[in-house]
Amino acid sequence: MSSFLDAREPAGIGRVPPLAPSWSTIGRVIEHRAMLYRRTFRASLFASFGVPLLFLTAMGLGLGGYVDQNPDPTLEGLTYLQFLAPGLLAATVMQAGSFEAAFPILGGLQWNKIFHAMFATPIRAADIAYGNIVWIALRLTLIATVFAIVIVGFGASRSPLLVLAIPVAVLTGLSFSTPLMAFTATQRTPDKFAAIFRFGITPLFLFSGTFYPIENLPEIVRPIAWVSPLWHGVDACRMLMLDTVGRDPLLFTIHIGVLVALAGTGAAFAARTFEARLVRG
Repeated sequence: MSSFLDAREPAGIGRVPPLAPSWSTIGRVIEHRAMLYRRTFRASLFASFGVPLLFLTAMGLGLGGYVDQNPDPTLEGLTYLQFLAPGLLAATVMQAGSFEAAFPILGGLQWNKIFHAMFATPIRAADIAYGNIVWIALRLTLIATVFAIVIVGFGASRSPLLVLAIPVAVLTGLSFSTPLMAFTATQRTPDKFAAIFRFGITPLFLFSGTFYPIENLPEIVRPIAWVSPLWHGVDACRMLMLDTVGRDPLLFTIHIGVLVALAGTGAAFAARTFEARLVRG
């Protein structure tokens, strides 16, 4: 039998090496991203941790001091800092995840073609996509954890369930980053990123309940906020940090279900678009 199989192989061509287990190859992709981040992390410190801290200080304490002098009934007795912190946690992670799924991914596919080099080894295209998704999740976990520590330092959390708000914030970031990664794999220039961030990410940051209750929006605009993935993440984090999940557990479950569905669907599409891009070249 072995001689028959050997006879079927074209002369001069050796056996194709077997593919390594997926978790092993995914780990190699994560290892590459970690080594790259170790060399470049200083450039991202201010954007990842400094800007949210400034937002929390300026908006939560600065503007919040004026808001608290004439409390809004929709805040239900909360200080503005306590209202703002959960939304800012989710929104900060969302923005970081969106950026990680844009330029670094396009760089690996188009500019330095490191993902093509990986694809030339026994690493599958799907493993490259999933490895990048796991790396983004790790980055977002680091950002969310540090920001949560800052929130505790500001006294802006009313519940130890803040610990659970960290993975919810990460899930919010993945609900944006995985679909955007799938889109990025179809691009050869960053021209469309400006429109996505200017007309998509930034408006959602402002109009998804981060800075004020969506009940304060005009009725015609509220449905847009309700279908926004960021609103689901903001509201879920707020329910955890204010210990109000018990008031409406069904709504909390819907929030998590929407985020999981978006992140999972985006990951599946990312695997497909990576496959198509790497095979096509």
